[in-house]
Amino acid sequence: MRIGVIGTGRIGTIHANTLSRHREVGSLILTDADPARAQELAHRLGETAAPGVDEIFTWGVDAVVITTATSAHAELIGRAARSALPVFCEKPIALDLPGTLHALAEVDAAGTALQMGFQRRFDAGYAGAREAVRSRRLGRLHTVRAMTADQAPPPPEWLPLSGGLFRDTLIHDFDALRWVTGREVVDVYATGSDAGPAMFREAGDVDTGAAVLTLDDGTLATATATRLNGAGYDVRMELAGELDTVVVGLDDRTPVASTEPTGPPPADKPWAGFLDRFGPAYEAELCAFVEVVRGERANPCDGREALQALRIAEACEVSRRERRPVRPAEIEGGGEALITPRAPVW
Repeated sequence: MRIGVIGTGRIGTIHANTLSRHREVGSLILTDADPARAQELAHRLGETAAPGVDEIFTWGVDAVVITTATSAHAELIGRAARSALPVFCEKPIALDLPGTLHALAEVDAAGTALQMGFQRRFDAGYAGAREAVRSRRLGRLHTVRAMTADQAPPPPEWLPLSGGLFRDTLIHDFDALRWVTGREVVDVYATGSDAGPAMFREAGDVDTGAAVLTLDDGTLATATATRLNGAGYDVRMELAGELDTVVVGLDDRTPVASTEPTGPPPADKPWAGFLDRFGPAYEAELCAFVEVVRGERANPCDGREALQALRIAEACEVSRRERRPVRPAEIEGGGEALITPRAPVW
């Protein structure tokens, strides 16, 4: 199997390393907007670098992995679909719903596979929480608390391209919320603060955000995020039911300190970032993609899953701006028909 990797930045390098070691992957073709970066990685892995994206499609590959800037995702997904190639793409498909829907329409028309990079679905902690909910160990679930806290903010020049805190960061929590609980979000109320560094205000973004979400069975959830968590990278989900409560992301590297006299000590080596915290999950999702390409398993996270998470993020942005509750179904391109797997999207 020969796989083309488009984009060799941080996450592209991680994915290329995983695929280069995979026993079912014979070779890789790597390309990047910075050709020297792709060449350096190819040399290090013993793979082939291509001068541009065109060569990925003309030199012949069996599948494509897209880890470019978000602005290029939808076009590359469409190009791969028209070439009848299965695709793995980092989230999101696009920064807006029209772009997302257009790309999904191309995938549907081609009948190809699109697997999205929501790596938390492959994390042992989130999988354990999903099992606890589905097995009824918790009893009736009544409260979920999700959070993502980055230790340091991203570069200022990247913020205007990110889509904002809800679309870029909390979208992972929204996807995990749906995946773990098996429920849909029917209502959100969101707010945000730009009281931190000026670069967030200049980009029209917020450095800290919070949302209250109501699920379709009445379960209440909160989702919070910040770019400025000096203690370390902190990603958690708490699920409370009538019988029990479980926590994802609570271990000896969780960057929290107890004020209780008998509480646990602070972490000696707190998580520094997402690549550190989710390394095994990133590897597992690429191994799953290889199995999808080989026809050995069903797609674990198709484009419609990404669409649903984006709809929630869009609803949160509207709620933040307009200071009111918003139903994701209100958002342009919404509607329950979009939840049906493999339903045409036009």
